[in-house]
Amino acid sequence: MIKKPELLAPAGNMEKLKMALIYGADAVYLGGKAFGLRAFGGNFDNDELKEAVDFAHRLGRKVYVTVNIFPHNSDMEKLPEYLAYLNEIRVDAMLIADLG
Repeated sequence: MIKKPELLAPAGNMEKLKMALIYGADAVYLGGKAFGLRAFGGNFDNDELKEAVDFAHRLGRKVYVTVNIFPHNSDMEKLPEYLAYLNEIRVDAMLIADLG
């Protein structure tokens, strides 16, 4: 049986996220204000992340959040809290850099 491929689209802000999902993306990937390589590229604050996940899930779609920085010691203190928040709002996956 051939599986249908997933159409995954980038979402740099809420408007782009909504357009991608409304026009057929199965999933979107996005970054938060911290812990992503594009942390200063706009992105989503925590409230917007929750709104994005809620919107996507209402449509039966998925949200993947990038957590792909190479953390410094100063990042490590807040990272567990951020990951717990992403779990709490039920993101579908995290795209994480391999430190190896």
